[in-house]
Amino acid sequence: MSELIIRGGTVVDGTGSPGVVADVAVRDGVIVEIGPDVSASPEAEVIDAAGLLVTPGFVDIHTHYDGQATWDELLDPTSGHGVTTVVMGNCGVGFAPVRPGREAWLVQLMEGVEDIPGTALHEGITWNWESFPEYLDVLDGRQYAIDVAAYVAHGPLRAYVMGERGAKNEPATPDDIVEMGRLVSEALDAGAIGFSTSRTLNHKARDGEPVPGTFAAMDELDGIADAMLDSGHGIFEVAPQGLEFDPETLMTEVDWMSRLAKRTGLPVTFAMLQNDIVADSWREVYDVVERTNADGANLRPQIAARPFGMMLGWDGYHFFSKRPTYVDLAERLDRDALVAELMKPEVREAILAEEDLPADPSQQFDGIGAFLAMSLDKIYEMGSPPDYEPPPEKAVTALAEAAGVDPLGLAYDLMCADDGRAFLMFPLFNFAGGNQDAIYEMLKHPASVSGLSDGGAHCRMICDASIPTYLLTHWTRDRSRGPQIAIEDAVRLQTSVTAEVAGFTDRGTIAVGQRADLNVIDMDNLTLGFPHAADDLPAGGRRLLQEATGYVATVVAGEVTRRNGVDTGARPGRLVRSK
Repeated sequence: MSELIIRGGTVVDGTGSPGVVADVAVRDGVIVEIGPDVSASPEAEVIDAAGLLVTPGFVDIHTHYDGQATWDELLDPTSGHGVTTVVMGNCGVGFAPVRPGREAWLVQLMEGVEDIPGTALHEGITWNWESFPEYLDVLDGRQYAIDVAAYVAHGPLRAYVMGERGAKNEPATPDDIVEMGRLVSEALDAGAIGFSTSRTLNHKARDGEPVPGTFAAMDELDGIADAMLDSGHGIFEVAPQGLEFDPETLMTEVDWMSRLAKRTGLPVTFAMLQNDIVADSWREVYDVVERTNADGANLRPQIAARPFGMMLGWDGYHFFSKRPTYVDLAERLDRDALVAELMKPEVREAILAEEDLPADPSQQFDGIGAFLAMSLDKIYEMGSPPDYEPPPEKAVTALAEAAGVDPLGLAYDLMCADDGRAFLMFPLFNFAGGNQDAIYEMLKHPASVSGLSDGGAHCRMICDASIPTYLLTHWTRDRSRGPQIAIEDAVRLQTSVTAEVAGFTDRGTIAVGQRADLNVIDMDNLTLGFPHAADDLPAGGRRLLQEATGYVATVVAGEVTRRNGVDTGARPGRLVRSK
């Protein structure tokens, strides 16, 4: 019998109730007692949590570790931010089912949509499944630092059933829909937690094709939902069309999701962001959500707790990637030698004077530099520690005007800070008006669920896997440009709320009989580090990482997996199959 006692911490139990000082006793991976002065055997491990926060482990319901989970036990960067369960297979992309010989096609689909290096996926994944149940069996045979769960995704499903017709987004026939429904039921019966689909035009494969299912007709979506009903469970997850720049189309999407949620009773969750074009259009969405849920349905906007966009720097995407001098240097030099050259005044002068080379349409974001150069009034110096709600005077154009210099040249210089490791912040969404007021209102809405971390994805663009830590630091302690939220609400949003939406009944709260997934946190010193690049994916693939300090212990199934932010080597995490 294993025994763990977390003694004397302030227990914020995930329900939204205020914290209370108590001990938490764990035996064999389950919480068995909560209260003052709980008894412990001589063999028990004891963590002194006096003056510290004790929370449930965080449940991140929007990640893309579908490939990484087949080779990596740690699942960084997410596992370093108090997360003890992740859900992958979001946005209609994944790696099962797959016809033999079509593996490379799925890789280029994931690479295009989620900006995960294809070379890393090709080298890292060992393909030994065809069906979705077989994929789950592969995951079930592995051990992790945290738990994993998965959606069955529309893209691979459609291509598996329809072949090229499905991959090219041709209409599904009635027979196609029946077969997709059968395979979804099979996946749910094997343990998939639901079904995901993408309809946003921004989600495209490397070959330029939208994700299969982007233009799926209602009979196809209804047929799949009906198959989910036949299985008796499952979440319907959507990346809706129009989310980014077309509020009118988005409302059409919300209307059909509302009808689906009311007709089926299935929980329906969808990505929700504030856009700059109609900054208050999200309110119309929430009006529909409120009416839908008042009728007894379960329609849940999935929101990001901080601005949603890009980090720009020499180690990721930036303004100058198609300038001839930069291209030549980047092709010949390693990272350190490249930055040393970029620091030279004559190299800087040459790059700033050049025009971009033609973009390669097969390379995602290859020609983004010109767009970035026109957006300098919305790009900010991040600072260290990073500031995700910078004031207007931190915009590159404002800084340049104050200094009397060229904005693009200043952006070049800002990226050269910290030996060329600095990043600028480009908040494309959730920052209309230059603040996070809309995020605050969405966080406070009872239908909202915290998500969109994209853990494992957009490897050279963001590290939003750190959002769980940000939700604690910024929103309960550090925000100065508007109201904060209570610590019990910040914990509830990423524990009991996310667990409930995902259909997990054994985690998300600190209660007797619940799985012992826990965090012990030094809130006074909880800090997000500055993002940095690491070439540590298979085949040397690059990703952006962001560490946190202040997690004294993270516990998964009663085992301490991290102490003071350091991996202990314990691997109690497993595949979570839906029931």
